[in-house]
Amino acid sequence: MAGIYIHIPFCKKICSYCDFYKSASFINKTEILEGITTELAYQKDYLEDEEIETIYFGGGTPSVLSDIEITRMLNSIQDLYKVSEYTEISFEANPDDLSKPYLDKLLKTGINRLSIGCQSFTDEDLVLLGRRHNAKQSINSVLSAKIAGFLNISIDLIYGIPGMKNWDETLNRVLDLQVQHISAYHLSIEENTLLHKLKQKGSLKEPDESISNQQYSELLEFAEKKQFIQYEISSFGKEGFFSKHNSNYWKQEKYLGIGPSAHSFNGNSRQWNVSNNKKYIREINNGKTPFVKEILNPLDHYNDYILISLRTMWGVDLEYIENKFSKELKDYCNTSARKFEEYGLLRIENNHIYLTDQGKFVSDNIISELLYVA
Repeated sequence: MAGIYIHIPFCKKICSYCDFYKSASFINKTEILEGITTELAYQKDYLEDEEIETIYFGGGTPSVLSDIEITRMLNSIQDLYKVSEYTEISFEANPDDLSKPYLDKLLKTGINRLSIGCQSFTDEDLVLLGRRHNAKQSINSVLSAKIAGFLNISIDLIYGIPGMKNWDETLNRVLDLQVQHISAYHLSIEENTLLHKLKQKGSLKEPDESISNQQYSELLEFAEKKQFIQYEISSFGKEGFFSKHNSNYWKQEKYLGIGPSAHSFNGNSRQWNVSNNKKYIREINNGKTPFVKEILNPLDHYNDYILISLRTMWGVDLEYIENKFSKELKDYCNTSARKFEEYGLLRIENNHIYLTDQGKFVSDNIISELLYVA
């Protein structure tokens, strides 16, 4: 199983918290889309003719694309790659882009999974986040998508927002909308964002860690009660509605990233494209591949496996580590994990290591201790 990720590096407005690569200028949009089509052809051998079972449009804001532009890219993939008839085609969208006519057109392109960036159902939160939609538009976008015929809808939510008071109401709204999937992230204030500048000036104070932890606890409790399965720290899906594309990442399946800043992995190496629209266009037009490549050694593979697997419901398989890497790395991982087991942060059973709910709050610290640094 392999996947293709297409990065659309354009946004009508730059959100105050986002550090993903994107541009608010559409002046070179046509050239970028042509470059994406060209890169798809350049990279056709990267996945070694494996069947494509997931296609994901991310960004940026893919919903700035027309149905004609989307269809052109999907046709290129169909022409160049071996695509399964059951391919999951996911598409990220902003609520204010999802008018009824646009949704009807999206459905006809073959897109069968929508990921809608609601982020919150409270206007005050959305203003702070710099979103260009309001709470009513968030709600209406989901309802309109369902009416249009989309049967697999995910929504993005953010918690840990400074001044956030209505997290419980947001979760109740999710229940009312009856979506199949939730991606919920703690707000991270990254460098080179407006929120970071406000924090440096002292005009923005992050919420107390205990508040964020409480909101995450409420999320876990809500998910369990409402039959959302937490299959990754930030991902909750109804049975049969896990994101196949993201699950591929976590299971270390091959994927090809196309477009500025996109990443790729084929089992032996990883590579990442230049995060600059003009440089990307120039490289493509000069017949060059616009990426930096890194060949992975066994320790890289082990660390990647720990970094990804421990975040999931499937956990770390100690037997896999021994067979794939070495008994020494298995023993190292097992020994490192035992001290966290004593504090109730990890659970070790049937030769697998899992995060407990308590461990999920400090997962980054735990993962760093299980990584092997030569």
